[in-house]
Amino acid sequence: MRTALTIAGSDSGGGAGIQADLKTFAALGVYGTSAITALTAQNTMAVTALRVAPADMVVAQIDAVVSDLGCDAVKTGMLAAAAIVEAVAEAVTRLRLPHLVVDPVMVSKSGDHLLAEDAVAALRQRLLPLARVVTPNIPEAEVLAGLTIATLDDAIRAAHAIRALGARAVIVKGGHLDRPDIVDVLVDGDEGDAVVQLVGPRVSGVHTHGTGCTFAAAIAARLALGDGLEAAARAAQAYVAGAMRAGVPLGQGHRPLDHFWRDRPH
Repeated sequence: MRTALTIAGSDSGGGAGIQADLKTFAALGVYGTSAITALTAQNTMAVTALRVAPADMVVAQIDAVVSDLGCDAVKTGMLAAAAIVEAVAEAVTRLRLPHLVVDPVMVSKSGDHLLAEDAVAALRQRLLPLARVVTPNIPEAEVLAGLTIATLDDAIRAAHAIRALGARAVIVKGGHLDRPDIVDVLVDGDEGDAVVQLVGPRVSGVHTHGTGCTFAAAIAARLALGDGLEAAARAAQAYVAGAMRAGVPLGQGHRPLDHFWRDRPH
């Protein structure tokens, strides 16, 4: 059995963060483990409270699960504070954790800030150089690259700029671009920095809570199972689209995905 570790914040509404990651791992046939970086009081409409875990407790969780259960891929999500970013980077290096997928979570779907400003610098300098792939959405890519992104060409330039920070590969997700379809831009240093456009249908509706977490977790799961990066990204894009279409009819805001849509009759 392959294992994947998620290092992220909790979501008491269950649609994002640790909960979404573990559902994704389970749906894709990977045994999921976790290290919780923060507790949030959160639902489909807002984050109403946040408590950040001590960095040494985050590391203790990582050490505990990896020493006993192993780790075939790692996905990071909400890291909250610079001290946690630094501690996670140290643990990834010390334990030689493979297939690090960095989802640079900065703001929740409801607009609440989830990453301290000083942590952005730590993310750039310490964690991105360790990543197999980093998966920013357009607003996150603008922060990391220091560029304004309004077009597909802008997204490609940003992907190259983020790659230059040291990550082996970058996928700039295209959901925020004003296009009829979704185009995620992949730039992989292992493939000579060639640009690959991952094109998928734009799924309309309100079932969008946890899409970024789910996409990155699905990539990590597929990498753990032995896929190459492009194949993993294409599979993740298709999985998220299906989960959005199925949706879960709960909540009054950005509703959750149905992570187990493949197992249900529709």
